[in-house]
Amino acid sequence: MDKTALIETILYLESDPIDDAALGRISGLTNEEITQALADLGSRLGEAGCGMELIHIGGGVMLSPKKEYWDILKEHYGKKNEGRLSRAAMETLSIIAYSQPITRAEIKSIRGVEPDNMIRFLMEKNLIREMGKKDVPGKPLQYGTTREFLKVFRLGSIEDLPKLTEKEADRFELENEIQ
Repeated sequence: MDKTALIETILYLESDPIDDAALGRISGLTNEEITQALADLGSRLGEAGCGMELIHIGGGVMLSPKKEYWDILKEHYGKKNEGRLSRAAMETLSIIAYSQPITRAEIKSIRGVEPDNMIRFLMEKNLIREMGKKDVPGKPLQYGTTREFLKVFRLGSIEDLPKLTEKEADRFELENEIQ
């Protein structure tokens, strides 16, 4: 049995990132065999003429179209996954992504408008989630991004977000100091 082909098949059948433990349960392979199969598969997919690549998202791995092909095809295939986010939704999502965990009041302080509708919308899209309560009077809910957020934006982790310019970072800092 070709272990690399087995792992490739599992990744093809899974629509979400899958971690090594789940790959082991499904395939019956050891951690070492999975690591080697993923390395072999990554090398093979990295060759010219292959349209897919392995991407690491939120502690898991999945097959995905290479960026150059995705850029051409996402208009057709991406609609079901990405949907169109309004400017207000993207602003709110950006604030949450860069400032998490963050409360409604903190989002309002940065955006200058009530975020309730955008928070509800982003939660329905499974891009953000409640992360607990802030240890201050009133115990307001805090929000952060989800694994789906990482998947939609093709990020391995939140650290892979584009770096803010100095001006953007200053805006976040100034707004946060006002609170």
